[in-house]
Amino acid sequence: MPVSVPNGNDPIAVIADDPRHSVSGFTTEFIRELHNRQGVSLRDASLHDKFQATASAVRHYMVDEWLETKDKNAAAKQKTVGYLSAEYLLGPQLDNALLATDLTEIVEESLAQHGIDLAQVREQEVEPGLGNGGLGRLAACFIDSLATMDVPCIGYGIRYEYGIFRQTFVDGHQVEEADKWLALESPWEFVHPENAVQVNFAGHTETWTDETGRERTRWVPGWGVQGLPYNYLVPGYGTRRVNTLRLWGARANNQFDLKTFNQGDYVEAVRAQTFAENISKVLYPEDSTPQGKELRLQQQYFFVACSLRDFIENELEPGFDLHRLGERIIFQLNDTHPVIAVPELMRILIDEKGFEWDEAWEVTKSCFAYTCHTLLPEALEVWPTELLGRLLPRHMQIINLINVSFMAEVRATFPGDEERALRMSIVTEHPVQSVRMAHLATVAGSKVNGVAALHSQLLRDKVLPDFSALWPEKFTNVTNGVTPRRFVRQSNPGLSALVTSRIGGGWVKHLDQFDGLEPLADDAGFREEFRAVKAANKERLREVLHKRDGIDLPEGHLLDVMVKRLHEYKRQTLKLLHVVSLYEQVLSGKRKVEDLTPRTVVFGAKAAPGYRLAKDIIHLINSVAAVVNRDPRLEGRLGIAFPANYNVTLAEKLIPAADLSEQISLAGMEASGTGNMKFALNGALTIGTDDGANVEIRGLVGDDNFFLFGMDEPAAAALREQGYRPRSIYESDETLRATIDLIESGIFSGGRGGAFGSVTSALLDEDRFMAFADFASYLEAQEAVEAKYADQEAWTRSAILNVARTGYFSSDRSMRDYLDRIWHAGPVV
Repeated sequence: MPVSVPNGNDPIAVIADDPRHSVSGFTTEFIRELHNRQGVSLRDASLHDKFQATASAVRHYMVDEWLETKDKNAAAKQKTVGYLSAEYLLGPQLDNALLATDLTEIVEESLAQHGIDLAQVREQEVEPGLGNGGLGRLAACFIDSLATMDVPCIGYGIRYEYGIFRQTFVDGHQVEEADKWLALESPWEFVHPENAVQVNFAGHTETWTDETGRERTRWVPGWGVQGLPYNYLVPGYGTRRVNTLRLWGARANNQFDLKTFNQGDYVEAVRAQTFAENISKVLYPEDSTPQGKELRLQQQYFFVACSLRDFIENELEPGFDLHRLGERIIFQLNDTHPVIAVPELMRILIDEKGFEWDEAWEVTKSCFAYTCHTLLPEALEVWPTELLGRLLPRHMQIINLINVSFMAEVRATFPGDEERALRMSIVTEHPVQSVRMAHLATVAGSKVNGVAALHSQLLRDKVLPDFSALWPEKFTNVTNGVTPRRFVRQSNPGLSALVTSRIGGGWVKHLDQFDGLEPLADDAGFREEFRAVKAANKERLREVLHKRDGIDLPEGHLLDVMVKRLHEYKRQTLKLLHVVSLYEQVLSGKRKVEDLTPRTVVFGAKAAPGYRLAKDIIHLINSVAAVVNRDPRLEGRLGIAFPANYNVTLAEKLIPAADLSEQISLAGMEASGTGNMKFALNGALTIGTDDGANVEIRGLVGDDNFFLFGMDEPAAAALREQGYRPRSIYESDETLRATIDLIESGIFSGGRGGAFGSVTSALLDEDRFMAFADFASYLEAQEAVEAKYADQEAWTRSAILNVARTGYFSSDRSMRDYLDRIWHAGPVV
């Protein structure tokens, strides 16, 4: 990889100290890979062969720096960040690797000389769907930033054979298909079976007496599997550091029983292999069954057991004093999924390393910190003690002992307050005896953080108030961020070039430099160039959706975008009610078609396979789209686009094209959001509630450049407390009533009235997230959107100010906050 030095507008001017860093040098690598990896000549190579050879050749440019990074880390003996996450939504890797190695132009020219179009090669890449949404995308941003900042980091997770399902629509209904992202293999991974880790389950515990006469406990497992490490390279931008993402795949200890096979029982011969591989088979197996719940717990323990063992055995020098482990590693628990790592480290230190309980607990507390990503009680994991004790008997013992000690501390601090003790207990008796993983993480973690200012406040005041009263110093905030490399520089080349032409290219690593754009919001020439970039991005999206989904986006429309996981609290229903309301007003003659602002609403959302109501909402959206999009009375001025299988690849084209960003969750429900940041950084205006990071976005961009609506969190809480009655709002609001009645009339279901009764009944009878309460305010805000969009100069000015004032939302800044407030680690240059 080239050495980089500052130079004018470009943050890295390359000195080609690597002879391969030339067109001819890359061509040699590319042809070698075609021959040696793919086994084909250039003449016979398929597009897939060319992608594999290109990716493998680019990877070669990072390997030396990866090995060099490992050596530097070993020599420096500084603290490493061990990021424990069940999800990593990486997105396609080729462009990211080309950007990090500064090879884009070289590769493009090299391939062109052989009649190969890099754009076509890019399209062959299948992104690894190893995440469900924001949690996994955040993890990917964070490891990118740490590499760019020269901070030692190992991301630990699971190499799911099948990632988040591939979504298709059949008659408007969501249908899940297996995500076969590994069907043609990944060119980005190294597997190291020689470093496999043994992971055990079930069995029982027993006491024994060691040679000193001390009574000890050991775990006698019932069965086990091996964890194979698959290493992915995480290159920094403008640096020689290449960190590691280590994903674990499960393999049976004895994969094949030859004797059984020769007896003719072919299924039984490979039963152990099938059983073991189920652990890393699918991201978030459906857990509505006991078997599904058990598999999820197996997954969680599997990857943290592999990760802790890997760091202790392979990353520390021989003879390292584990009493000092907290000086060398901080394991960040990315939500509750990895929290079983706490009793696992205690087990290793006590049962295997001979530590006394108290010294093991002090070490453990120094090695973990916990990020809570939710305010929904149902999202805070709780495991039945029966399941935990059966699958991990020693860990259940350790959790009980931690809880006994913790309860003694609580009762000593708050004498006589038994209700508080019961509320805080790690083990609860109701409704069944269970372990509350968020409580365990909070007790063991050196710090607990939320992911936006409002979220962190609510985390302290409403989710974990007893803990914040006991340990106020433990709680802090780190507002999320996104990597500007992928979500501006890579995904929006037009905007990147325009910005760099005016303020230089240093913003790619220092996004706060975006504030230099603010004076340009009043420059008519810059506004015109900015609009031209947005128009080009819309045209690019138009081509992508036509080719990918057969969707034809109309020209000249306001592009109104709502892309996120389908959940009631995110309120896709509220957005849909707005569309149906506009349609109803035209049908009833309350509004002339020519008065409609031409608008296309783009949805992108997957519903969890077992989430019935969310899937019904998807069906309703598609059904409304089918009617609205073909109604000639609208004269093409209102439409819905719902491309299936929204993913990072599509996000990179959709976000830069958006005009309006929908961030409309009920206040107090969204932890932070990162989509809201991506849209603002790419020049979309936000319509949103005061929820999550919306609060901070609005504070930075200003009220004039943000469309605020709805209740704030205290108002929503007060309404809920006094008794929320959505049907009374329906009865009193003529526009809302007409909207709901139109849905129930059967117009969107071929005349079958009540076909979407599950959705309308959920709104009328409960409306858990108060869409009705915010409906009128939302429509009023949308009228403000239309008025502003009619004045394109004013809209463009606000869009530029959104870009200029949101540099704060870089994941580099988030990482600095973690390093300073939580991890107390630094770079190794």
